[in-house]
Order: sequence, then C-alpha cells, then structure tokens
Amino acid sequence: MRRIWGRTATVALLTALMSTMAVAQRRKGSGAACDRACLEALVDSYLAAVVAHDPSRVPIAADVRFVENTVPLKTGEGLWKTASAVPDTFKIYVPDPTAQQVGFLGVMKENDKPIELGLRLRVRNGQITEAEHLIARNLGERNLPNLQTPRLRLLAPVPPAERTPRDQMLKIGASYYEALVTSNGDAAPFADDCVRRENGMQTTGNPAPATPGRGTPGSMGCRDQLFTRAMSYIQRIEPRRVEIADVETGLVFGLSQFRHPMEEKTLKIVGVPGFDSMPMNFNPFDLPAAHIFKVYGGKMHEIEAMGFTMPYNSKTGWEGWK
Repeated sequence: MRRIWGRTATVALLTALMSTMAVAQRRKGSGAACDRACLEALVDSYLAAVVAHDPSRVPIAADVRFVENTVPLKTGEGLWKTASAVPDTFKIYVPDPTAQQVGFLGVMKENDKPIELGLRLRVRNGQITEAEHLIARNLGERNLPNLQTPRLRLLAPVPPAERTPRDQMLKIGASYYEALVTSNGDAAPFADDCVRRENGMQTTGNPAPATPGRGTPGSMGCRDQLFTRAMSYIQRIEPRRVEIADVETGLVFGLSQFRHPMEEKTLKIVGVPGFDSMPMNFNPFDLPAAHIFKVYGGKMHEIEAMGFTMPYNSKTGWEGWK
C-alpha cells in the first residue's frame, strides 16, 4: 500500500513540476503558441500590471511596439502611470490563436474615473511584441448604464452549426467600414436584429418618437439607417485593420481611423418621415475607433464600439512599422 501511494505521489509531484516548468518556459519565450485561454489570461495579467504601474509583471519583449491614442510611447508611460482599477464587470475578450493576437473592450478606471479601453496585444514566443491602447474618457452619464455589463449575446458561445469560418468572419467585419463610407446598407450582411452601441450610446434600434408619422435615423436598424445618408459625413476610414476573430464566440475585433472633413454643414436625410435634414456644424476631425462585431449564421448581429476624437488627418502611431 505504501509502495503504491509512494508511486502515485511521485507521479503527481513530477506532473506538477513539469506543468510549472512549461509555464516558466512559455514566459521565457519557448516558442509555444498561446491558445484562447492563454490570450485571455494575458489580457488580465497585462491590465493588472498596468494598474500596478509595473511592466515587469508581464512578459514584454525588449523591442515591444506600444501606441496609446495614436501616440507611440515607451512601456510604463501613458495609462501605465494613471490607471487606478482593472476592468470589473464590463469585459469583452476576442482571442485569436491563429493571429496570436487578442482584442479587448473593457471599462476600467483612470485616476478613479471610468474610461473605456480598447486593447490589442500581439504575442510571439511567449512575449508581448505589440500593445495598443485606445482610451475613451469623459464618458457620458446617460451612457454609463450600457457600460456596466456586456450584452449577453455578445458573450454567448455560438453553436457549432451556426459558426462562420474565421476568414469569412474577417471579411464580414471589414465590410462594415465599406457600408459606412458608401451609405449602402447592403454592403455588409446586417442581421435584422443588429444593434450598435458606441461609447455606451445606443445608436440604432432606439424607440421611435412618440409623435405619429415621425422617425429618426437612430430608431432604425443597422442596415436601413445607412440608406438614410445619416452617416455620409464619414468620408474615409483608413486604415482599416481587421485581423482578429474568435470563431467560438463569433466575435471580430477591428481597429480603424474615421476621417471627417465636415464639408457639409447640413446632411440631407432620406427615407425618414418628418426628418429631412441634420445639422453638422462641426470642425474637421478624426475618430480612432475599436469595434467588436458579433457574427453568426453569416450575419452581423451586434456591434460594440468605442472611440475618441483627434485632429483631422492625424497619424495612427503605427506609420513606419509593418
């Protein structure tokens, strides 16, 4: 009995040691690929290190490329100095083992105030080689209720029979930007139940006005809203980076820079009863943005987006880097 127990204990000890060594090797850069669980855990470890203001807590490559709100920085700068609490209940992960990248949207705190963070990490040989922060500050009080917890349908796994191949998911995500700049609701495969939120503000599928015979573009669906030309002030979206997709959850993560010359000070709206025009008396501006698209059955069902304003025709911070 003692001999059997001794062998069992020895095997258990060896198994634990081998597991510990495997984790250590991955941290040192053993070349092992990071799977879905590994990529999600990397986000949590990274954000915990950011809040602790201590880059040494995560495996960051010596030649890491780090950009925050379009500005190239050194690790330890920017949010690394000002973060005060990790994301709590609003967290959406998009892990992609094929790309060895992970996208993330979450609400955390900076100097004890809520911010929405768009995050992208690229990993190679167990080390973070690229880190990208997009931060939306001054979140509207009316929008905060939509930033408490993600919509359940965003987080739900997609049944295998309804999953879309990864390559097709990336094409569907990329088609969203083309639909915007062409005001063509048929340029992307929007589902009838598609709902879009931006920085917590719901911008489609809102209740129609109480006044009979009147409508607004915001009360329409993702597809029909585009045909009204309500988004035609978006002249260019460049670059468009759609490289991350998670087949299991049907989520696609996209990064882009919206360019708004604001040449038209009034937009002519079509197809909305009682709503013929929309004032657009704004100066030219850019909007760097992160989007998450929920795709299943070949259709786009949910859109969760965040962004912030920058001067018109701003650089992205990634110029000169492949």
